[in-house]
Amino acid sequence: MTILLGCIADDFTGATDLASFLVKSGMRTVQLIGIPTDPVDLSEADAVVIALKSRTLPQEEAIQQSVAALEWLKQYDCEQYYFKYCSTFDSTEEGNIGPVTDALLDNLNEEFTVLCPALPVNGRTVYKGHLFVNDALLNESGMQNHPLTPMKDANLLRVMKSQSQGEVGLVAHEVVTAGSYNIKTALEKVSAHCRYAVLDTLSNHDLIEIGAACADIKLLTGGSGLSIGLAQNFQNKGLFKISSSSGKLSSVMGDAVVLSGSCSLMTQAQVACFKKNSPAKRISPIALFNKTESMDSFIQWFEENKNQGPVMFYATDSTENIKMIQKELGVDKASEIVEEFMAHLVVVLSSVGVTKFVVAGGETSGAVVQALQPQLLKIGESIAPGVPLTEIPGDNPKLLALKSGNFGDETFFEKALRMMQ
Repeated sequence: MTILLGCIADDFTGATDLASFLVKSGMRTVQLIGIPTDPVDLSEADAVVIALKSRTLPQEEAIQQSVAALEWLKQYDCEQYYFKYCSTFDSTEEGNIGPVTDALLDNLNEEFTVLCPALPVNGRTVYKGHLFVNDALLNESGMQNHPLTPMKDANLLRVMKSQSQGEVGLVAHEVVTAGSYNIKTALEKVSAHCRYAVLDTLSNHDLIEIGAACADIKLLTGGSGLSIGLAQNFQNKGLFKISSSSGKLSSVMGDAVVLSGSCSLMTQAQVACFKKNSPAKRISPIALFNKTESMDSFIQWFEENKNQGPVMFYATDSTENIKMIQKELGVDKASEIVEEFMAHLVVVLSSVGVTKFVVAGGETSGAVVQALQPQLLKIGESIAPGVPLTEIPGDNPKLLALKSGNFGDETFFEKALRMMQ
């Protein structure tokens, strides 16, 4: 059996984001939670997305996991492979995007690939090689204050050059707007002296033309946006036929909660909006560390407030407060405390009847999904661009909405909960 597109995502929400776009484009898509150890039925899948939690791992661990995922996908002789990272190119000066991409290229014996993080529908565009978030350069968008992957340079050529092996070139927007044939010609020229090509991208039309130009590149890298034109490539090659998908999921009974760990500016606004009309309880890393709050107190609060409507537990905080917490606990320790608590909390909430979880933040989503231990997720309709409703199938199904930090508008939590009803 051949899978057309084998994808590796560096975090859970990123994987769901990509799977959402693939389903919308007409590809039957299965999202796997980590690298499977047991047999998986992929007989009805055109695309497979393996969700890793490698974005903030030490470099060698991120490489090891990503290559292992690629090796697993290679057993299906994929027509094309895809390394998915965040549309804000979340990384550090040391990696992990560059080192992982180097390793994937080496494993496939390929010498060239593209870098296309743009997602215009969510305000992420690339011009003259610089990544913008809405109208701001990446390093002036709030991402410069990210607690784990602060982005202090918007120039993708410089960022990639600093953390990878090989030269980085640019396909400028005037070439991109000239269409797929011209893009393909430009990529061939760039590949003669560079290992990577950054593509200027300002619109969905640009993404479709770029996708068409990349039909014969074995490994693609980018955000979810690059995927929107790939289904058409496979259909043009006679490998499958695009199908419509209703995205219908099971009707699930039970309580719902919001769990927010992201500290992005949008998530801060979403938390503030939700708190206006619904019960919310803050998760303090310092209180948990000092043991002045316990799991019992959170579950007691949940039982007391759940009848007032879906409730929220949040560690989301301002940049200033996060810095103070990190100064007291350390960056890694503060993050570890929140993730471990969220994972434990979701298990306990599940045991007392919660079946619907809206989760904000890539690291938080990863911790929650690992705690629930699904083998795969079914992908449903989109709540917001790149954020679908998903289902953990089985005798006792659960619904999940896994959101990267900056995705969605201020009412995202409310919209997700309505779709779960």
